[in-house]
Amino acid sequence: MDLTVVWAFIIAFAVFAYVVMDGFDLGIGILFPTFRVGQGRNRAMNSIAPVWDGNETWLVLGGGGLFAAFPLAYAVILPATYPLIIAMLLGLVFRGVAFEYRWRDAAHQKFWDNAFFGGSLVAAMSQGMILGALLQGIEVEGRAYAGSWWDWLTPYTLLTGLGTVAGYALLGSTWLIWKLDEGVQRHARYVARRAAIATIVLMGAVSVYNVALNAEYAERWLTAPEIYYVLPVPVITAIIAISMLRAIGSERNSKPFWLAIALFFLGMAGLGVTIFPYVVPPGITIWDAAAPERSQIFMLVGVVITMPLIIAYTVWAYWVFRGKVGEDGYH
Repeated sequence: MDLTVVWAFIIAFAVFAYVVMDGFDLGIGILFPTFRVGQGRNRAMNSIAPVWDGNETWLVLGGGGLFAAFPLAYAVILPATYPLIIAMLLGLVFRGVAFEYRWRDAAHQKFWDNAFFGGSLVAAMSQGMILGALLQGIEVEGRAYAGSWWDWLTPYTLLTGLGTVAGYALLGSTWLIWKLDEGVQRHARYVARRAAIATIVLMGAVSVYNVALNAEYAERWLTAPEIYYVLPVPVITAIIAISMLRAIGSERNSKPFWLAIALFFLGMAGLGVTIFPYVVPPGITIWDAAAPERSQIFMLVGVVITMPLIIAYTVWAYWVFRGKVGEDGYH
């Protein structure tokens, strides 16, 4: 068993779990200005109140796992994206503070609503741009970052940032379709349709840009025999996208959300095909960046114990709060 590959999948799973679970509550923040002040915003926020802070557990696991299992990658990626990481953390702080204070400081609720929206937007945009900065390649010399402070700012990273914002808005709106009813649900369907179209268009644009960005990426997707192995990814993605648009327009409640998750999963699978086995394109593979084998074994014992507990608690929490959301909370 190759422990390095095992750890790569563990971190990929943690990142996917974070993107999905924190993605929908960031998406609700992004969409917050579109909801009416009062019942609409209150019900939208009540739908994530029991779970939003637990969702960020996966961010800690993903970041901590990268530091522990792939320390060289951690040491290169952070200096290359410091401004984006600082912006992301500040956005998450503003969002978290706004979430708590808007209920307790009614006199300044408008300010806290704007902070909730702004923090969510900045965090989502930063995360997408970090992904773009990684995919476009990071300059490395002598096992250290050798680029400038602004290498992360390119048209490509802006495109991946916008794609992430649209995708999170899709997750947030489909979550609200599932959890709300009446007029607020109808509004969620309205914005979900537009977020879905934006997400699909931007996913396609990023995919085309990837092929033009790097000759190795193009070879993996466009040359035989590799093309025959990866072709199911875009085909299934198209089927999922069409099914999701139909589900949003129908009277389905939970189906659009699950299809949106499937769309994200296929997007992540496509990213895996694009960059594997590199953890820092174009020159550092997962084996180059991996911690010593004994360290990987030691950490794996901890993960085997803690990850099932985290998953069990998460499933239990979502099961307890599985109903629709009224003005006063879940019922």
